Amino acid sequence: MVGPEMDARIRALDDIFLPFNRSDAPGMVVGVAHHGRLLYRRGFGLANLEHAVANTPTTRMRIGSTSKQFTCLATLLLAEEGKLEVDASIRTYVPELPVLAGEPTFRQLMTHTGGYRCYLDLAVIGNAGAMLKEGKALSYQILQQDVNFPPGERMAYCNGGYHLLSVAVARASGMAFETFLKRRIFDPLGMRNTDSVPNDLIVVPRKATPYVRQPDGRYLHGMTPVEDMRGEGAIVSTVDDMLIWLAHLRGTKQIGNEASWAQMLTPATYSSGLVGTYCLGLARETCQGTEVIHHAGGVVGGASQMITLPKHELDIIVITNGAPANPDDLAWQIIERILGETLPGNKPPRARTSDSKGLVGHYWSETTKTLVEVVDEQGHLVLNWLNSIQSPVFVLEDGYGVASRGVGPLTFRQAPACQETGVPVLELTSCGHIERFARLPDVPPSAADFARGLTGTYVSHDLEAVASIRFDGTAVAFDMKGEYGGWTSDLQVIAPDIATSAVGPAVYGVPTVLYADRDEAGIAQGFWLSTPRSRNLRFVRTSPIITQD
Repeated sequence: MVGPEMDARIRALDDIFLPFNRSDAPGMVVGVAHHGRLLYRRGFGLANLEHAVANTPTTRMRIGSTSKQFTCLATLLLAEEGKLEVDASIRTYVPELPVLAGEPTFRQLMTHTGGYRCYLDLAVIGNAGAMLKEGKALSYQILQQDVNFPPGERMAYCNGGYHLLSVAVARASGMAFETFLKRRIFDPLGMRNTDSVPNDLIVVPRKATPYVRQPDGRYLHGMTPVEDMRGEGAIVSTVDDMLIWLAHLRGTKQIGNEASWAQMLTPATYSSGLVGTYCLGLARETCQGTEVIHHAGGVVGGASQMITLPKHELDIIVITNGAPANPDDLAWQIIERILGETLPGNKPPRARTSDSKGLVGHYWSETTKTLVEVVDEQGHLVLNWLNSIQSPVFVLEDGYGVASRGVGPLTFRQAPACQETGVPVLELTSCGHIERFARLPDVPPSAADFARGLTGTYVSHDLEAVASIRFDGTAVAFDMKGEYGGWTSDLQVIAPDIATSAVGPAVYGVPTVLYADRDEAGIAQGFWLSTPRSRNLRFVRTSPIITQD
């Protein structure tokens, strides 16, 4: 489509971004290309609030996890040269890692099927987001005594796995990870304003400041709490450079051979035999009847979405530095404005609460110690996974599907109640593996009953942190103290042995689920703490029981 009609659609894009075209708040940069022709290239809001510097198309911003595809390509380039083997154990180049439930391969780490816990979640849980010194990310991975699941079984998004890939790339290539990306990918493609920048303490010319809005309307500087962030999300770029990359991604390849790109775009197959949609640092799926390749990213104080529709040769990049916006939603609004009625398919219908009476509530898997909640959100169902990931629920022929982010394909249905107890059951299929979740009572026990036999002090080897549980007569408080910092949160009691953190550690927001391990007398000798990316962290008691009246 060309001419006046397309010009009108391009002008209509301004309407999408009008709420962010402000001179008193952080904003975003946007780039759109169609059939290789630049359609839209604008900045909105401020790059720096203190000095009232506006965002422009040349403003540099962190793209967060959108960086991951570059880590995968770097790994494959080394494989082309025979310097590493993609299906070899990561311990080939990082032998200091412990042998746990198997040794994940490079490929499994790239598809988030390696099973390792995520150092970034561990750092936030243990230290409330305090800045980790150089090398601490790796040491957290080495410290672990257990995994989320055996390699290849299912998917759990893991920044720690990508950090390990960065370490291996540096060791195999004999140069710094940042240098390898610059020499082998960015410079050859002409991405002259793109670099891998290990932390937010480094001054980068023309880089926007990330911001986190507070409840009272003020802003704080966003800072990712690690000094040596790398392949997991360290890239700083511009819309122009990312459009160069997108054209390369869907077009003729200058970097990487045909076999490497075939691997880049092949989704993971789980041990169940089910094929997912996450490839090597890229998601590839069919949406509204057309192929979509994309990857989102998030940092403290910013977010991004990179998306291309190869059939339509439509490339989009949206990067924010603190605007109250979802880049994925904005990208799809752009797609609908540009392509309009040419999109052949329809989105599946959202599940309405009124059509699913009795489904809303908490459910628990004793097998994997996983908590899910079916939530009513403005008349539609949402699935809350481990008190953290809330995803829309869609109607399928034989149940419900979940548009999950970072936990692999999810479907569920109401199953017959347990014959022994009569408790309603939710049958959830995660990455092709079926689990039964028992419905928890709608009325939880009192805080006093939950705290009885549980108060005291506990320690976790995996976190190098000490936790304490207190009861003040009204609420159960949870305290965590790590090497660099700590946090406190009231616990929301869900069931006799299950609670969630009310707000999560500090402003970084990693909500947790706690499951008490009690003996026959009701005394807890320990508990497990879980997030979606670091599950079943073991804490053991170190203090006598604190009695309560």
